[in-house]
Amino acid sequence: MKAKTVFVCNECGYESAKWMGKCPACNSWNTFVEEKISTKIENGKKEKKVQEAPKPLNSYIGQDAKRISTGYDELDRVLGGGLVKGSLVLVGGEPGIGKSTLILQICNKIKGEGKVLYVSGEESAEQIKLRADRLDINNDDILFLGETDIDIIDENIEELNPKLVIIDSMQTMYSEEISSAPGSVSQVREITSRIMKICKSKKITTIIIGHVTKDGNIAGPRVLEHMVDTVLYIEGERYFSYRMVRGVKNRFGSTNEVGMFEMQEKGMVEITNPSSILISEREENPSGSIIVATIEGTRPLLVELQALVTQSVFGLPRRTANGIDYNRLTLLVAVMEKKANFMLGNQDVYLNVVGGLKLNEPALDLGIILATASSFKNISIPKDVVVFGEVGLTGEVRTINMVEKRLKEAERLGFKRCIIPENNKKLLKESYKLDIIGVKNINEAMKAIGLR
Repeated sequence: MKAKTVFVCNECGYESAKWMGKCPACNSWNTFVEEKISTKIENGKKEKKVQEAPKPLNSYIGQDAKRISTGYDELDRVLGGGLVKGSLVLVGGEPGIGKSTLILQICNKIKGEGKVLYVSGEESAEQIKLRADRLDINNDDILFLGETDIDIIDENIEELNPKLVIIDSMQTMYSEEISSAPGSVSQVREITSRIMKICKSKKITTIIIGHVTKDGNIAGPRVLEHMVDTVLYIEGERYFSYRMVRGVKNRFGSTNEVGMFEMQEKGMVEITNPSSILISEREENPSGSIIVATIEGTRPLLVELQALVTQSVFGLPRRTANGIDYNRLTLLVAVMEKKANFMLGNQDVYLNVVGGLKLNEPALDLGIILATASSFKNISIPKDVVVFGEVGLTGEVRTINMVEKRLKEAERLGFKRCIIPENNKKLLKESYKLDIIGVKNINEAMKAIGLR
């Protein structure tokens, strides 16, 4: 046996012959750990491997095309139509966001498809059973294995040949052949490779649950995201009931899809009409409130933005944003001061996206400015108005995409007026029941709803 020692970056998996303070690949500091790599050479000869002969690509078309439905249309759309046989799906999210709850519900929904092996390295069988009882799950096809040794997990998968395997979580699994700690680059690479080999060969679908860091990324080395077929993130505030499942990588479908869920007492419940729910609790006619049409993936959503502008007590005014980028808010406040003559230098500005959602689309810009102006002047915006548009540094309202989808969603929910960029209005090909108002700059938009 020939052994050698290498230094591996825990963040990206970069290998070096010597220790370095800063990783040249990902620029992270103090992430190199020493690991031993052993290679076995018997009698100085390599054993000849038996491999399958190459076949024409057309001979593979159509095989194993059937997907397994998760039982949730929202999740199936994010996955591209359901779970693909033999695929590896990585699900990430903050602690308490609902990862294990949703996965356990999926195990129950595919009842009748075959055996499900639930492998947990964090929770005991009693804890999983308590959660199952709370979710009214009574399924004899769900088999539990409390184990972290990948060798024992492999043996059980070989013996049971289940339809679905759940690994909760990847950071707790380890292999005795690797001397490093669980969660390190070498451990994750080895375990994922072992799981991929057996599940791909037997066409077993595998869902891996992963933790996330404070930045919202999957904890541990990034090599895990590169090896799996699909990466899903469950987003949302822990203290709000709404959850958004977003696909950030998908080898079997589009990554431009999101699914909406609500965390209730009986588990995660899919929301088929999220726009009506997100604006259902709006008061009759408050100042500082406006409805904006945004796009999440390919789905139009109508959400409520709330702004509060108040006299600053201290010398330095505060800018607080919940659900949007803080820097975007400060930029738009500066545009209002320069191009619309709003004196906000001595005002605190607070902005909130109702429902705990996190939105980053530039089309929210016009809604942010109008909500802030409404609160500053204490003038209510009509309840039947929807707005969207990107705002530039000179105060112009710029063109955005997917306008037709936004207008149809607003029309479906009974809104009467819609303020959109002037150039988008010129390009409209269909007729709508809405009173569509095209604006070139923020001053025209304020005038259109009575803020000027």
